[in-house]
Amino acid sequence: MLDTLAHTLRRHPDRPAVLGTTRAGDVRAKATLGDLADLADGYTAALHARGVARGGTVGVAVRPGPRALAVMLAVHRLGARAAVLDPGAGPDALRARLALARPDVVLADATAQAVAGWARPLAHRARLALPDLAELGPVATVGPRLPGCAPALDTDVRGVALPPPVDEDGDAVIVFTSGTTSRPRAVVHTRSSLAAGMATVAGLVRPEAGRPVLGGTFFVLVPSLASGAPVALPARSPHVLVRQLRRLTPQATYLTPPQLRRALAEGARFHGRVWTGSAPASAELLTRVKRAGADEAWGVYALTELFPAAAVEQADKTAFTGEGDLVGTPLPGVAAKTDASGELLLSGPAARDRYLGEDPDPWVATGDRARLDGGRIVLEGRRKDMILRHAENIYPGLYEPTLHVPGVELALLVGVPAGDGDERLVAVVQPSAGADRAALRAALDGPLERMGAARPDAVLLADIPLSGRSLKPDRAATARLAAARLASRLPGDRSLADRSVLGRSRTGERSRR
Repeated sequence: MLDTLAHTLRRHPDRPAVLGTTRAGDVRAKATLGDLADLADGYTAALHARGVARGGTVGVAVRPGPRALAVMLAVHRLGARAAVLDPGAGPDALRARLALARPDVVLADATAQAVAGWARPLAHRARLALPDLAELGPVATVGPRLPGCAPALDTDVRGVALPPPVDEDGDAVIVFTSGTTSRPRAVVHTRSSLAAGMATVAGLVRPEAGRPVLGGTFFVLVPSLASGAPVALPARSPHVLVRQLRRLTPQATYLTPPQLRRALAEGARFHGRVWTGSAPASAELLTRVKRAGADEAWGVYALTELFPAAAVEQADKTAFTGEGDLVGTPLPGVAAKTDASGELLLSGPAARDRYLGEDPDPWVATGDRARLDGGRIVLEGRRKDMILRHAENIYPGLYEPTLHVPGVELALLVGVPAGDGDERLVAVVQPSAGADRAALRAALDGPLERMGAARPDAVLLADIPLSGRSLKPDRAATARLAAARLASRLPGDRSLADRSVLGRSRTGERSRR
């Protein structure tokens, strides 16, 4: 797919490739196909002059956009691998992770270097932090330099012939996912697994040449551009994003669930097919997207280790009445099974080759409990999120989808220590903006009754904390919030205000705040 894109760039150099937007929502070209080709050639020559070759490693701390894509094309042509640096991981974790990868050079834009330097106090407020990048390897600046930045990666390398593209398989990208600072863990994708994943995306989304696609991830940019479709980077501001959607009328849109929720709150109207992933997407959220004009609204189940794995359209997800979270039928080439503990295992051409420093393994252990229902994957919760109450194992993911009734933005089941080695089961429900809370309480009665032995001891109405790059619901922070709210209850207080406890205990007594 990256090879196909490289040829496409030169075939139609004047066509727009990456689109941005003004504050007024007007669409403008950030780069043409020819611009991307020139950038990629310049980065290839500069890295080649620095000695980067097949099997080498390039650290990448560049914001999504034309330069980041050109860097990836250059690294791919040289047969090297890109180690992606995440400023949200924290300096200690990044030092430990990059000690594994040992980059030959770190490419960083001025923003990344500011996060690691003079703007560190400001970045800290946004939960972004990078160590001194020079600790990770030689540093070169990509794009405009600011005072204090490392020397520029010289893209005007004269007299350096471009090397022939590497056409053999090998490591393509390293993405750090988890682990402690003492034992970091990183996913290694090969050129073939990366190509298989992007081919699956292209077959799923079916981008048409000449019609814009809205999305900012690598797996949106490459298949869309290779198909001749320009890609618009989503505006950060929900207000501007709403205007951008109206002006652009994209054939396909990929936004994370938090981006969708914020856009919907601003009255966004959608067009064509809308895709979402990176965090759980409820049937209610997909229904709201469809009501806002989308022809189709899809939830994508994907992991860093295998992207994408399955997908489900709103109509199918809404029609599902069983327990658990239906995430769809495995996509072409993806094999799925469960082990003796109920954990979902996945395999296929797009699966990661291995974890860095470990042996290859064809099966990806997802960490999700699941069952296969007529060939479809139904998630039943994360194994590590199990709650123990009265010697009974409760997996939140089995029941949380039923709590997403109209008027619910997010819902989690969390365990709160009961002081005797047991846990109280608490449902934390975040109402949608403007939701009628009385109607919401009434709508929750049915799902709560049907939870049977897993009925929560209490239900809190509260905003659910989010974390990580994808702004996923933070279970640990939500459990701490629930514990604090329960501990602050006043004796005899039966009010049902925003911070209230709803629902009934397992003995049938009304819970009190």
